[in-house]
Amino acid sequence: MTDFLVVATATQTREQAIALAGGAVAARLAGNAQVIGPVVSVFWHLGEQGTGEEYQLLLYTTGDRYPDLEAHLLEHHPWDNPQVTATPIVAGAERCLEWLRQSTADPA
Repeated sequence: MTDFLVVATATQTREQAIALAGGAVAARLAGNAQVIGPVVSVFWHLGEQGTGEEYQLLLYTTGDRYPDLEAHLLEHHPWDNPQVTATPIVAGAERCLEWLRQSTADPA
């Protein structure tokens, strides 16, 4: 798996996104998170096309921590089947990436 990832999901409210971000960062599953929005999403759901306003949540993590972050998001997300996707970070400032590695080190 890639060393560093940006994990994306979305929620209906800003408060839901902040709660997911706070829980993930507190558990050291993500080094940081950004809440963006509102954004407009166009999607298929239950066989119909829909449009809605959402808050995008981007979480920064390592490949090693991704499985636990995904499990955390799926457990705590208010939706039954939320989008949870990961995109590799292919380059970044060395000090920033080292900070991310240290910030997400498993405390156990």
